[in-house]
Amino acid sequence: MLITQKLIIGKEEWCALPALHVPALKAKIDSGARTSALHAENIHIYSARGEKWVRFDVNPIQKARGITVHCRAPLVDERDVKSSSGHTERRPVIETTVRIGNVNQTIQLTLTNRDSMGYRMLLGREAMQGRMLIDPEKSFIQGMHSDIEARAFYRDEAKKEGGLKIGVLASDRELYSNKRIMDAGRERGHDMRFINIQHCYMNISADEPEMHYRGGEVLANFDAVIPRIRPAVTFYGCAVLRQFEISGAFCLNGSMSIGRSRDKLRSLQMLAQKSIPMPVTSFAHSPMETDELIKMVGGAPLVVKLLSGTQGVGVVLADTHNAASSIINAFKSVKADILVQEFIHEAEGRDIRCFVVGDKVIASMQRLAPPGDFRANIHRGGSATEIKITAEERKIAIQSAKIMGLKVAGVDIIRSGSGPKVLEINSSPGLEGIESTTGLDIASTMIECIERHAARKRVKESV
Repeated sequence: MLITQKLIIGKEEWCALPALHVPALKAKIDSGARTSALHAENIHIYSARGEKWVRFDVNPIQKARGITVHCRAPLVDERDVKSSSGHTERRPVIETTVRIGNVNQTIQLTLTNRDSMGYRMLLGREAMQGRMLIDPEKSFIQGMHSDIEARAFYRDEAKKEGGLKIGVLASDRELYSNKRIMDAGRERGHDMRFINIQHCYMNISADEPEMHYRGGEVLANFDAVIPRIRPAVTFYGCAVLRQFEISGAFCLNGSMSIGRSRDKLRSLQMLAQKSIPMPVTSFAHSPMETDELIKMVGGAPLVVKLLSGTQGVGVVLADTHNAASSIINAFKSVKADILVQEFIHEAEGRDIRCFVVGDKVIASMQRLAPPGDFRANIHRGGSATEIKITAEERKIAIQSAKIMGLKVAGVDIIRSGSGPKVLEINSSPGLEGIESTTGLDIASTMIECIERHAARKRVKESV
């Protein structure tokens, strides 16, 4: 009689954690493990009203980094848990309700990073004891969902909770990157608005600072703004972005950070101050110092870069001392500001784009210059392949974005005989090349970064 009262489950089951707003995730059923575990990232224990709490992020669907649930729960315990590999880890423990099929029951879960595991959740024998029986020959006895159905649950959950009002501040609505960001935000249940930089105008006052839009509309009550400012409109774009910052909107990249990154000389000086490796670079105002500039970078061949150039425009390779001298003096004669930079022979026309969001490199690709060129920019006919970067390259990319104050950045790195060196930092990196090369959903990860900020803000306001 007791046996029939127990829930029959397979070796894997779909389950839900209603109190954590997790409507569907796949769990491995493991009677060999004593404790149950949930995949969690950004785990932070804090105190509120005299009690200990833990907040954490859950990526419930394997290989769907764009779906994140921001959770918090009372901290029940902190427990040392030994993994199957013998490694002991101290984990936070929470108590919550799990739903399998139509049955709800309270269980304890330890929180740990299970990114390398095949399942986002493991159900151990403590949670099943006296309540469940396992049929090890079957899977999903209590119901099956496809990954597409599971993703739909999270879109519905986002709409039910109420999405954010997010503006994409840019110039071209039809640009791939802007369209992808708009679509990703809508898919996650947010109110997305495209804002053309050139159509904005401002009322700058202490009493009622406002952002106006062509036609007389007042742009107000934005939760977040994603700036995608073209270099040609950096000055005005940053002014518009500052007005949104004044209004209290969370800006994925701030106006000051964008300004720093767009000033190539200033950004290199800031990186050098923090000992970030980069090609030797020289700079001077007068043509009288041309020979000294060439010597400083080790002589020809060398690279001459316009400070205002983008996407490989205004970048010239000088093969000889005479050629270098002529190019530098030609730029100086028209009062163009330039950098003279060491040429890295061993790179062989290759560089690496590291795409940073928050404090992580979420994607990377190697770019190869077309035949007869040394510039690896895809816009100039270069090709790209996915690449696994080294721990040092990852660290340098994250540090470089942090020094600039950027939450989203494309950090370009070149591999030299003495190690990786930073070439440039882009505050509005394009999505088309990196998404098509890696197959990753970068746009959703950018939206996720905003959602994490909003969740932390709600937690602070509730304390």
